[in-house]
Amino acid sequence: MKTQIKKYLSITKKEWNGLVVLVVLIAIVLVAPYVYQLLHKDKTINIKDFDKAFAQFSKLEGQKGYSGNKPLSDDKIPNPVMLPFNPNQLTVQQWEQLGLSERQSAVIKHFETKGGRFYSREDLKKIYAITPGDYKRLEPYIQIPESVVTAKKIKPGEIIELNGADSAKLTELRGIGPSFALRIIRYRGRLGGFYHKEQLKEIFGIDSLVYAAIKDQVSVNPDKVKKININTVSFDQLRIFSYLGYKQVNAIIQYRVQHGNYNAIADLKNIAILDDKILRKIEPYLNFK
Repeated sequence: MKTQIKKYLSITKKEWNGLVVLVVLIAIVLVAPYVYQLLHKDKTINIKDFDKAFAQFSKLEGQKGYSGNKPLSDDKIPNPVMLPFNPNQLTVQQWEQLGLSERQSAVIKHFETKGGRFYSREDLKKIYAITPGDYKRLEPYIQIPESVVTAKKIKPGEIIELNGADSAKLTELRGIGPSFALRIIRYRGRLGGFYHKEQLKEIFGIDSLVYAAIKDQVSVNPDKVKKININTVSFDQLRIFSYLGYKQVNAIIQYRVQHGNYNAIADLKNIAILDDKILRKIEPYLNFK
């Protein structure tokens, strides 16, 4: 009986070596976390430094001018200080001292960063954020130097026609400097002319504020628009047209090659990548003769 048990429990030398290796591996796995902690000690957080940094952040957050995602306020000071002022030289804080809200002051500064200037008292009224009550209160105190008033030569009631004006003439518009004038000339060249003055808002930098300041000073003569003969125009000539992209131009040319000349704007509706919005924009510029 003993012989059988001894024989059952006995192991070979090869099995013994495997068992030793297994025990060593288990020991290594168990000891490894403790060895790692000894070699890589975690950095202790300095609570005092953390509290100090948090206090500085809270202080910064509470300072005026730090808004983050906070919307601009419409609150106004109850007793504004009314003194003569030049609207072209005020900071946001000075506008607020005159009784405007943070949001109204920001709109005015945005107008100025786009190149806008005030050449008359009435120009302030054109800022959409200024209410009639605000303007009535501010108007008696507005003082614009004569040098600013005469810097532009456009006379009250004078209108500049956009399709015939050169860059020098365009700089006579209030709020339009040489940079904006050059952009208008270049965009007009790519279009072939303006069909209506609202197209000025498509020019980079001329947003609703700038447009509101100049819209009453300009007009458009659609007869001066240079038409595009859609049946003879080449790919390269049509490519510079502002309202069409590369794929749209290519589709127009290829459809003409395959189906012949276009007879009306309705023929262009057969081109899938030209939607009704695009067709309405390009129709005034097309000639089908």
